[in-house]
Amino acid sequence: MIEKQLEIMRRPRLNIVSTLNNFSLEQLNKIPAGFNNNIIWNLGHMIAAQQGVCYKRAGLNTWVDDAFFQRYKPESKPEGPVDAAGFEEIKTLLTTSLDQLEHDYKNGIFGTYPAWTTRYGVTMASIDDALAFLPFHEGLHIGYIMAMRKLV
Repeated sequence: MIEKQLEIMRRPRLNIVSTLNNFSLEQLNKIPAGFNNNIIWNLGHMIAAQQGVCYKRAGLNTWVDDAFFQRYKPESKPEGPVDAAGFEEIKTLLTTSLDQLEHDYKNGIFGTYPAWTTRYGVTMASIDDALAFLPFHEGLHIGYIMAMRKLV
């Protein structure tokens, strides 16, 4: 099951990055009118949310460093422009974070997962519930990115 869930996240992540390769850093960092974040923040947030939903909710440390997590966690906003190195880090983490999640899942590190309810009213009580929820969450943010790319 995890292989399919990860594919459902991996393919759109790769496709959106490919779509954005022709955008300048200025465009990727621009906050369009009516939005409170930008394209780069949405990409980073997808990684941070996956880390929070899977690792933090299971009582584990995030795989990404805490500064990255804090910068892109829920309720955060862009703190300033992301440079080329920061964008490259995000592009790398979009795939490596899924690889690590698969490795950790297969090694059974998500044994304890206390139940909690998302802001969308979905109760999750296991890592499998989290893996079922994440594609929905990422779809929302890819939708924001698709809208923003027409405005930058």
